[in-house]
Amino acid sequence: MNRYAFFQGNIIPMQDAKLSITTHAFLYGTACFEGIRAYWNDDDQQMYLFRMKEHYQRILNSCKILKIKPRYTVEELCQITLDVVAKSQDRQDIYIRPIFYKSSEFVGVKLDGLDDDFLLFSVPFGAYLDLAKGLKVRVSSWRHVEDNMIPMRAKINGAYVNAALAKSEAQVDGYDEAIFLDSSGHVSEGSAENIFLVRNGKLITPPVTGDILEGITRNTIIDLAREELGIATVEREIDRTELYVVDEAFFVGTGAQVSPISEIDRRMIGTGHMGPICSEIQKLYFDVVKNKVKKYSHWCTPVR
Repeated sequence: MNRYAFFQGNIIPMQDAKLSITTHAFLYGTACFEGIRAYWNDDDQQMYLFRMKEHYQRILNSCKILKIKPRYTVEELCQITLDVVAKSQDRQDIYIRPIFYKSSEFVGVKLDGLDDDFLLFSVPFGAYLDLAKGLKVRVSSWRHVEDNMIPMRAKINGAYVNAALAKSEAQVDGYDEAIFLDSSGHVSEGSAENIFLVRNGKLITPPVTGDILEGITRNTIIDLAREELGIATVEREIDRTELYVVDEAFFVGTGAQVSPISEIDRRMIGTGHMGPICSEIQKLYFDVVKNKVKKYSHWCTPVR
């Protein structure tokens, strides 16, 4: 199957979309991105892009932080995305990566006075993390970047070196994933996921001021838990040791979707298996993203 990308203003075969080795974004990480999931619904014979508009609203905010001047509106970005996905003709779940970037071929650290551009591609994409058996997780020795270092409410490409260090450390040590602490020692997020805990029937998650990504999946889970399951979410600081005494824990994100955690720092979480609340949320989430819950059809954009 041929794959296509939007590159330098045109939809072209992906293999022809190439950057110079002196591109500023490549040299210094001066780019911002989104990850958008699209789900194939076999019953409908339709591909649905999940919360696409919200992703593009967020990337335009990221552009403000990085001093990137986008040439496209949210509506135009949505149409470009639909055109690229339709041309690739996938009949399986995919992951879409739009990127605004400093496109000047320039050696030197700065943001001003550089050209900006936009590209987009999609790839087939299944489960980023194990969705059933539960993840073995460790608290990372690497601290999370702070808002006054690299702002996490923007998805800045260069910031993900921090995530790569944490996740690689965890995997080398025999774990599946990592949990970051912030500079004050409170729980922040996973390497590329927001985290939720369950205690006494309530969801607990770090606040958006806790150096976390203001996750679209995070907001989706908060809304679904409240509206469909009657479960409240408390947004507050979380101490490291609270991780060890929770009833359930799970990661959420565009990539992670809803991924249960079975163990943290060699301490079993709950029964060591996916808990009942995580299970309910996971099932509901997958029904919603595949447009099987019509109440939330406004979150699902059909391709064809």
